[in-house]
Amino acid sequence: MRWTLPPLLARAAALGVLCISAFSAASLAQAADYPAKKPLSLIVPYPAGGASDASARQFGVHIAHALKQQVVVENVGGGAGMLGARRVLTSAPDGYTFLHGSANEIILSPFLNAAAHYKPEDFRLTQPISEATIVLLARADLPVDDVDAFIAYAKRPGAKPLTFGSVGVGSLYHIMTEYLGRRVGAEFLHVPYRGAAPALQDLIGRQVDFAVLPYQQAMEGMAAQGQLKILTSFSDTLPAPLATLPLISRSKTIPDFVYTIAGGYYVRQDTPAPEVDTLRRAVGYALEQPELRTRMEAEGRLLLQPMSQQDADAYAVAQVAKYQEMIQALGLKPM
Repeated sequence: MRWTLPPLLARAAALGVLCISAFSAASLAQAADYPAKKPLSLIVPYPAGGASDASARQFGVHIAHALKQQVVVENVGGGAGMLGARRVLTSAPDGYTFLHGSANEIILSPFLNAAAHYKPEDFRLTQPISEATIVLLARADLPVDDVDAFIAYAKRPGAKPLTFGSVGVGSLYHIMTEYLGRRVGAEFLHVPYRGAAPALQDLIGRQVDFAVLPYQQAMEGMAAQGQLKILTSFSDTLPAPLATLPLISRSKTIPDFVYTIAGGYYVRQDTPAPEVDTLRRAVGYALEQPELRTRMEAEGRLLLQPMSQQDADAYAVAQVAKYQEMIQALGLKPM
């Protein structure tokens, strides 16, 4: 004889199944609703026309295609990127507002500027996108041709501190150069500028001895014309168009001093996982586009391969640890 549920229990069980099914359907519908409700805001924490803005707009086209939704680039400049970062943190944690960010805004600002009022852990990295090349440049008449000779020259007996230009106090390039001096036992004198262009101009004019700056294609032409020297890139790997640049990893003095500008797309830490996953996959789609990869690599950016969320989280943790070590070694505190 076959056993069956009593009619009342059977109806209750059926109702339970229906409730569970309805709940699952509602959850899926809620997840599927993103990003259909409205356009996404891609926050660039610098004014229009700069390198970050250009990169974000190129990525935005492909992210929009993948999501089948409009992506609007918003330039929120000011505070060395802090205002743009805070714009994301004051937006709803729904994945519709995300940041074209880097270590400058996510890590260095909260570690060095008390006005930031946020921590690196307030953000979640959905997908790293690239590592931009940083180069060590010297004035044309400095009697060195590579980074090892440069370090020996800076440390020579009775030497005056070499002067260096950067894009500003507390920038990655400023902190990196101070840390380089600490590591090799050389003394440098910082001359801050309001951007890479004036720093480069004064280097060519021999107003400063050297500079640590983000790579620009024009620098190779300047070196060929004898306006400056490119002593090294602080990279262990370079995109194909930059293959002739020397690598810091080949230095005999300090081969482990590897630093790049890691960029990626960030949301608030409390953004729901389905939205984070959807955005991560869309950025991954952009990274797979050959045209975008070719264009970005010509500008000195090594584009990364799409990552899982677990790998992206680990990448973010490693970045924070690396810069925190540098800041602690220099004894820097928020001001």
